[in-house]
Amino acid sequence: MKRLRLILFTSMILFSFLLSLIPSAEGTGDGKLVYYIPVEQAVERGLGAFLERSINTALDEGADHLVFEINTPGGFVDAAGEIAGLIRNSPIPTTAFIIDEAMSAGAYISLNADQIVMMPGASMGAAQVIDGSGTAAEDKAHSAWLARMRNAAELNDRDPIYALAMADPEIDIPLAPSKELLTLTSSEALEVGYAEAVVNNRAELLEFLGLQNAEEREMEVSFAEKIARFVTHPIVIPILLSIGSMGLVLELYSPGFGIPGIMGLSALFLYFFGHMVAGFAGMETFILFGVGIVLLIIEVFVPGFGIFGAIGIGAIIGSMVLASYSTFHILISLSIATVLTIIVSILFFKYVGYRGPLKRVIHTDATKTEEGYVSNVTRQEIIGKTGMTLTVLRPSGTALFTDERLDVVSEGGYIGQGRKVKVVSTAGSRIVVREVHESKE
Repeated sequence: MKRLRLILFTSMILFSFLLSLIPSAEGTGDGKLVYYIPVEQAVERGLGAFLERSINTALDEGADHLVFEINTPGGFVDAAGEIAGLIRNSPIPTTAFIIDEAMSAGAYISLNADQIVMMPGASMGAAQVIDGSGTAAEDKAHSAWLARMRNAAELNDRDPIYALAMADPEIDIPLAPSKELLTLTSSEALEVGYAEAVVNNRAELLEFLGLQNAEEREMEVSFAEKIARFVTHPIVIPILLSIGSMGLVLELYSPGFGIPGIMGLSALFLYFFGHMVAGFAGMETFILFGVGIVLLIIEVFVPGFGIFGAIGIGAIIGSMVLASYSTFHILISLSIATVLTIIVSILFFKYVGYRGPLKRVIHTDATKTEEGYVSNVTRQEIIGKTGMTLTVLRPSGTALFTDERLDVVSEGGYIGQGRKVKVVSTAGSRIVVREVHESKE
């Protein structure tokens, strides 16, 4: 029995040793690791944060090559510059694999990779800078962008004229009709040296790279990063802040805690959460925001001459600025949210009325005449009575009616002292008199 066990044990060791001698089926790509990183949808700050995490993860896991699978219509210049810097400064080889389109900022990002490979039917170009109104940017921004495009093309000895034609319709070349931006198809890009190869799939790409049997891994955008990419979009930020501020203000106009409050808090939570996931904010922003809310509550219930309220508003604005990637963008967004909130609050207060929780601490009742309240009794019974002025009326003064001194006012003219006057009308404390002229016989 012992002998049988010894034989089995020796056989297992020998079998393991023989397996280790068998050549791996990975061929020329033995031991290599390729990471695929998607560059999809709009180019914005959230995408930059995802790419930074992806590159760091790939490097930590010992990747030998980074493949950026690009399919984007473009986006924002500042975010494109940040992403291009990440790709350009990668310590390992990079390939921009354009699977559909690399327009505008996407073309610029692709040019910063070590090489460009395209799929049939893919395209790149149309990279002119436009402003918020959809028109061409001013000369200063346009000139800076042209310099970026030129530098990106020259990184890998590409003819910069094509990169400039992508960004400037005034540049006339055979591939771009006059006054139109250049967009290269995959075959055209290959022809002019803006693509190293055209392949049909990942397998052909790896074969071109000499990594056909390398291990392949793919980065995926997490659910939290998808939220972050959405809420950090410059167009979405003012919408979120507007919903947040309007929701909280309308909650003050409504009894209890309901839909407006939930919407407001959810919008603000998404703003901070998205910016935290994207790497722009930390827990200090949540703490500062919470302090601001507490101070505003204290201002409502504790008289403080506005000090608590002012500090609270400052803390809230400060937390949003700290969480944002751009002070300019967040201030614009806050201005939009403030204007919309004021307009909605006025309309809501006018047509719906106030029924919120502050009704308990704010006195809103009024003493109306319709309810029997008057500030002064109107002396209807003295109309028609005559008296004597005790003082000059210019036009107000004092007159004596029987044994009662009254403050009176003339109809507008001067009435001397000791003149006979008659009460012509009364309205509250206002008694109007007219001089009586006695006729001579």
